[in-house]
Parts: sequence; C-alpha cells; structure tokens
Amino acid sequence: MTSSNTTIGGSSATVSQTLLDTMNGTSASSSTSSSATSGSDLQQTFLQLLVTQLQNQDPTSPMDSSQMTSQLAQINTVSGIANLNTSLTSLSTQLSAGQNAQSALLIGSTVLAAGSTAAVSSGTSPQLGVQLTSAASDVTLTIKDSTGKVVNTLDLGAQSAGTVPVTWNGTDSSGAVVADGNYTISASATVNGQATSATALVASKVSAVIQQSDGTAGLSLANGKTVPLSSVAGIL
Repeated sequence: MTSSNTTIGGSSATVSQTLLDTMNGTSASSSTSSSATSGSDLQQTFLQLLVTQLQNQDPTSPMDSSQMTSQLAQINTVSGIANLNTSLTSLSTQLSAGQNAQSALLIGSTVLAAGSTAAVSSGTSPQLGVQLTSAASDVTLTIKDSTGKVVNTLDLGAQSAGTVPVTWNGTDSSGAVVADGNYTISASATVNGQATSATALVASKVSAVIQQSDGTAGLSLANGKTVPLSSVAGIL
C-alpha cells in the first residue's frame, strides 16, 4: 500500500500519512497493529508528531496543538494506570508471601473453622462453635450419629453476631457418654422466628500451611480438611 505525506506549516515540512493515521486511529491496518502497539510506543509517536509540528508551523499562523496535547495527556494517564496495575500486582504478591510466612506460625495450633464432622475419641469431643453473620434470638447446635439419628441438641439461646464457642462433653441428651466415632454437626439460628445464617465450627489442629490455587494461604488440618486462612473463626 502506498503511503502519502502531509505538509505541516509554512516551511512545507512533511509528515508521513501513516504516522497521522496511527495517531488518529484511521489507518486501515490500525485494528491489526493496535494490539501490538504499547502505550509507550504511542507516546513516542505523539511526541515526534508534536515536535515536528512545532518546528515547522507558520509563526504567523500557528496550528492548534491543544487537541494533540490532550490526546498525549490521555495516553500518559493510560500508561500511568498500567504502571500502577503492575505495582499493585507486585505488592499483592509480596503481601501473599508475607501472609504465608505468618500463617506458618499457626502450625501446631488448634483453630475453629467451618466443619460438619466431629470425632469423639475415648468419650472426648473437640471444641465446637457457631459463626453468626448477625445477632440471633435463638441458636441451636444439632449433633447426629453415623445413622443420622439426633443424639443431642444444644440450645444456645440468644447470641450476638460473630463466633460463639460451644463445649460439648460427648454425651447424648440423657447425659450418657456416646460411643467413639464421627458425629455430624449442624447449626441453625432464628431472629424472631425467621431463619438466619449460622455456620457450624469444629476445632482441629493445624498440620501444615499450603498455597491454594488462587495464591492465598490455606491450612491443612489434622481432621483431614483443608480450609482457607480467611475461614478461621478462632484460635484456641
């Protein structure tokens, strides 16, 4: 394709039409090449065009460069945003690394995290809990055996929003010690008779800290579950 030139100013200096088309976004091939053109490249092209115009304009009838200057400012803004995104990505990576290092301090600690299974051994059960997103007028923790039979129901009454620790002594509703094994834990809550969100919590020891697929820290627990660090409701 043959490219033409455009005369600028009274000195008859010329600027490549391809350059002008690139600046104006009117080139037939702009849709193909624009994806490969960085903000820095466009900056340099604008500067070349602006300097050429200033050098060759007619002093008695100067050309209006306000529009070109405005476009250059816009490109500077875009480049600045791109650099800011790069900086934020780097900062996020550093924060994640720091979070993983701090999480390692939890290894060996017992934490309360969302769970539905509590293992009873020698008549002893782990610490339980309930997490509430809002205050509730009545909170209940239900414990079932492996057959689905309810062995005990703990009525916690009214509770404020947040984490509510619950101690279960490993007994059924009659006070008898339950057999060793795994028991299903579920939580429910109401506000003036209307159901509200409630999450059952089960305590377990942290065995290791791992990096999850999204780059955040995760905790590998002794009960075989892996939970995000953000889901830990309490450290015992």
